[in-house]
Amino acid sequence: MNDTIRAKMAIVAPAATQKKQYTTAEIQQLDTAHYLHPFTDFKSLASTGSRVMVKGDGIYIWDSEGKRSLDGMSGLWCVNAGYGRTSISEAVYAQMQQLPFYNSFFQTTNVPAVELAKTLVEISPPGFNHVFFAGSGSESNDTNIRLVRRYWDLLGYKERHVIISRHNAYHGSTMAGASLSGMTYMHAQGGLPIPGIVHIGQPYYLENGKGMTPEEFGIKAASWLEDKILEVGADKVAAFIGEPVQGAGGVIIPPSTYWPEIQRICDKYGILLIADEVICGFGRLGHWFGSEYFGIKPDLMTFAKGVTSGYIPLGGVMVGDRVANVLIDKGGDFNHGFTYSGHPVACAAALENIRILREEKIIEQVRDETGPYLKQQFEALTDHPLVGLAETCGFVAGLKLVKAKGETVFDFTPYPAEVDVGMVCRGHMFRNGMIMRAVGDRMIIAPPLVMTCAQIDEMIALIRFCLDETLADLTARGV
Repeated sequence: MNDTIRAKMAIVAPAATQKKQYTTAEIQQLDTAHYLHPFTDFKSLASTGSRVMVKGDGIYIWDSEGKRSLDGMSGLWCVNAGYGRTSISEAVYAQMQQLPFYNSFFQTTNVPAVELAKTLVEISPPGFNHVFFAGSGSESNDTNIRLVRRYWDLLGYKERHVIISRHNAYHGSTMAGASLSGMTYMHAQGGLPIPGIVHIGQPYYLENGKGMTPEEFGIKAASWLEDKILEVGADKVAAFIGEPVQGAGGVIIPPSTYWPEIQRICDKYGILLIADEVICGFGRLGHWFGSEYFGIKPDLMTFAKGVTSGYIPLGGVMVGDRVANVLIDKGGDFNHGFTYSGHPVACAAALENIRILREEKIIEQVRDETGPYLKQQFEALTDHPLVGLAETCGFVAGLKLVKAKGETVFDFTPYPAEVDVGMVCRGHMFRNGMIMRAVGDRMIIAPPLVMTCAQIDEMIALIRFCLDETLADLTARGV
């Protein structure tokens, strides 16, 4: 019996816990009955049923019906080392056998947490010698708020608590993380943002850069930070937070002038700079951290996702010396932390993941070979009638779907909002075995970093085929 037939017949629990075999329909029924999914219309999902994923290997995933898909999103921006890394599983198992858990409260530590802290310092930019562990990117950005405000309190500036973020940014979905995020649809549910968090415009050239060169627009977009500092009062602003490249907002790649000017403004007013590296960290842009790609020197760096390639949940904050020295020297108790801070099993997974990235030189491969090749091939999609703009940065990429093009990238005709062109396109992607995410009228990818040039060709061919299918569908509808 081959794997495809077996997958269609049943979903089998791992041998160690094998109790029951389920059909796809049975799992979907249980899913609808009991599982509330993140960022989901529950009623809509109940009517269609979830895709049931059962296997991953390399850059591919399989569902319970035996359908293989090319995972252009690395799970959720995180499976950097690819699926099926047995050595990570073995590291996790070995640690679970020896010490499956102990907390880091009460002046206690564990060996994997200490080893990982040392390793993270080694791969981080100069000036980062300490780490605070959390369980996710959301928890880590909550931690940033606490760290930043504690820092200024210890220095005697108790009014300096306001944190500036950006519209359309994503920094998590907890109360504090969602407040830092600039997603209006998140703020509408729960009376967010919480006090002390304000937002400025995003550096999206296609949205606000008409009449300017990208370089001119980068300076202009950065100036919105200084405008907001002056509006709030420099004596009240604690920090600015930003993703080096905005991910969930649609892969918004800032002009080259943007981050250097942001750095200059932060330095001018003495405010802390937080780089949210949850997506960009661990090789996504061809460097260990996106801050290195853009040449900035943050005081705090949020990490998660790629630190374990998503195999086990883990997050944290790399704490720069400017902040760490104040916390240590002026300190007392820092009344913040989590049960799973420095979880030994998660740290063991991260250590093996980082070893893989280092020894296989995966990050150098993205920087020197596959990243430039992806750029060349992905940006060639602009010859498709649906694509108004296609752009990449390392191993993130996005394209804009348009109804008609003009003489410049700004002179396009969009599809009406009610068409929901991104979701139409995503549907064709999923049906044809290509995992590509829709953000409004933008289609985005963030493939596993282990993808080869031959696999990039395979992915681009799939994307182009699905764009053809989308165009034919829209034409048939008379849109």
